[in-house]
Amino acid sequence: MKPAAQLTLGAIAVAIALAAGYFAGTRNAEHSAPASADATPTADGSGGKKILYYRNPMGLPDTSPVPKKDSMGMDYIPVYEGEDAGPDDTGAVTVSPARLQTLGVRTALAEPRTLDEPVRAVGRVAINERRVVDVAPRFEGWIERLHVNASGDPVRRGQALFSVYAPELVSAGSELQIAERLQRDASSDPSAAASAQRLAEATRARVSNWQMKLPEGTKAGNGRLTFTSPANGVVMEKKAVEGMRFMPGEALFRIADLSTVWVLADVYERDLARVKPGQHATVTLDAFPGRRFDATVAYLYPTLDAATRTTPMRLELANPDGLLRPGLFAHADIATGKAAPVLTVPASALIDSGERQVVLVAQDEGRFLPKAVKVGRRGSDHIEILDGIAAGERVVVSANFLIDAESNLRAALASFTAGQDNGAATAPTYSAEGTLDAIDLSADTVSITHGEIPALKWPPMTMDFSLASPEVAKGIAPGSPIRFEFEQRAPGEFAITRIEAATPASTGHKGH
Repeated sequence: MKPAAQLTLGAIAVAIALAAGYFAGTRNAEHSAPASADATPTADGSGGKKILYYRNPMGLPDTSPVPKKDSMGMDYIPVYEGEDAGPDDTGAVTVSPARLQTLGVRTALAEPRTLDEPVRAVGRVAINERRVVDVAPRFEGWIERLHVNASGDPVRRGQALFSVYAPELVSAGSELQIAERLQRDASSDPSAAASAQRLAEATRARVSNWQMKLPEGTKAGNGRLTFTSPANGVVMEKKAVEGMRFMPGEALFRIADLSTVWVLADVYERDLARVKPGQHATVTLDAFPGRRFDATVAYLYPTLDAATRTTPMRLELANPDGLLRPGLFAHADIATGKAAPVLTVPASALIDSGERQVVLVAQDEGRFLPKAVKVGRRGSDHIEILDGIAAGERVVVSANFLIDAESNLRAALASFTAGQDNGAATAPTYSAEGTLDAIDLSADTVSITHGEIPALKWPPMTMDFSLASPEVAKGIAPGSPIRFEFEQRAPGEFAITRIEAATPASTGHKGH
């Protein structure tokens, strides 16, 4: 062999050796990769504990042996060894100390206490209608001067409001002066004296009807008079204007005494039997956060609003500082509770699904036992427990929903895993014969007339089934006799898993 050929063969041998080395290294790397991959899901993120699996962050029964994200990009949550203990045979749930600290679990004692059991209502501050007065002259006249000339001004009893000129007062004064003079001059004539006396009395009666007074021996005067405030309060309305003419009975001022006010609140129909006049109430206002005002239930109106199913209630309360302005929005709590103490738990301890009420009772070593309870009256912060737990038991008052949700999730995962491991846990399957009446591939349903199915105690009938997949009915035409198998996937939900054509002679509309 020539030297050049030997050199070429040597180069080829070196290349083959290098390629073999690269291939061997690649194979070794491939065989070693799973070891590190296996170490990833069991890597410890909590003090050396082994990660068993990763669960769906939205609570769905979906797990993964390796880290992953859900459809919304949220990371699956690791479940560590020692945390996967679901409910035991007593129904207790075990939570690790690290998880307890993460969830922020707090507990409280079930203990006897007096429930305030308030009835809550909303309403508004209103004027005390018993303390409203109108200033309305009973005669005709003109306003010459205003002494109080603005709505909202505070006034005192006896304070001058306005001065008027009234021609009728001048006329009445003149009549009274003439009658008194005739009465003196006719002293020798008893009949004339009596007539003069009757005229004077009639004049005084007319002036009295005007709520005015002309004392004995009065003179005609100039017909001018000053009206004063009949009560302490605030001017709510003022119609008087200087120079205006007013007619008899026209209200020129409206004055309200706001030293006491009302709160008109609406009580729901279900609470009517618990509210009675004389009960104590507490009023809070959005205008004055943190302040509470004592009130008394004064009256429960006899009517009910059919639209809102509420009855108006009237509360009375003092307003010495004038803070309670008519129209303010108010919250009222009426104390209707009984004085005897009852067994209670904090309101946050109750897990109420609507059909059942449960509390989580804390036991030793991070174990929590769910107990069904019977609930009585509800107070503002506590709930009466009629049955289910005893005084002195410690219940979870925070993070109880998270513990309950996690225990339910673990139970669901356990049944989900058991269903995968045990083929006997699959849905029951039934077979029958019949006639395919119609196919609706848009809804993945078929209509079949079948015979009696003894396993389900079904008589012969025509009904709709769902298809496990559109391929199940492929190649089968409507009107064909068929044999089919179906399974029950949920109450009232039956899915056909197999359909095959059958000869008319072999179909007797049987099922088993």
